[in-house]
Amino acid sequence: MNLLKSLAIVLTIITASSCKDSDKTSTSEIVLEDNIKTENKMNILFVLTSHDQLGDTGKKTGFWIEEFASPYYSLLDQGATITLATPKGGAAPIDPSSDTPAASTEATERFKTDATAQNKIKNTLALSTIDATDFDAVFYPGGHGPLWDLANDSTSIALIEAFNAQQKPIAFVCHAPAALKSVKDTNGNPLVKGKKVTGFTNTEEAAVQLTDVVPFLVEDMLKANGGEYSKKEDWTAYAIQDGNLITGQNPASSELVAEKLLNALK
Repeated sequence: MNLLKSLAIVLTIITASSCKDSDKTSTSEIVLEDNIKTENKMNILFVLTSHDQLGDTGKKTGFWIEEFASPYYSLLDQGATITLATPKGGAAPIDPSSDTPAASTEATERFKTDATAQNKIKNTLALSTIDATDFDAVFYPGGHGPLWDLANDSTSIALIEAFNAQQKPIAFVCHAPAALKSVKDTNGNPLVKGKKVTGFTNTEEAAVQLTDVVPFLVEDMLKANGGEYSKKEDWTAYAIQDGNLITGQNPASSELVAEKLLNALK
């Protein structure tokens, strides 16, 4: 009888030890899965303009380098996987005005020596090939180009609506909120209606002497669509978030938009 009792005790100890090891393994697996999920939440789509004509002026436009480069490197350096797309695919046009010593920043200088990033700009995917379910967030850099194409592009509009319906972060800076002009929420209302937003100001547009050139003013459009528009002094860094919608006022605000987008993905 004592022998049987002894065997029973030993078996109990072995079983308990085995259960503890199993628990440890399960915990490790859970932590690993959580880490994988966290890493996977950094698959970000950048949507840039394909438009390169500044109205009827005969001058060129496109996307603003700083508004691409600063968020690009801020997110890339945190481990993000970034995909670039444009309405037409292929090369995304750079606004010449953004490629000057006066507009130079640490991020733009880094871009000028980054062959990989430059190659991505020259070989963007066409928006028609993009599925929102493949990404965790979308970011639209500005420049005047979006006022002409992304504001009216049906594929872009549907894409933003899909990201929003999936409750994923959607971010825009400077002129890029122009892409929200015809975007609706899940109830069929303008997406910005009743939401706190910002974007390139009327006075900033006047300062660059393009008020009569652009097809519409970003500030006026956001207000007309029911957005709760706010701003700071011209050229001051300012970004605001309302739910999954993140907007920035001007080129100086691009880093703030990137920070808010990064926090939204954590």
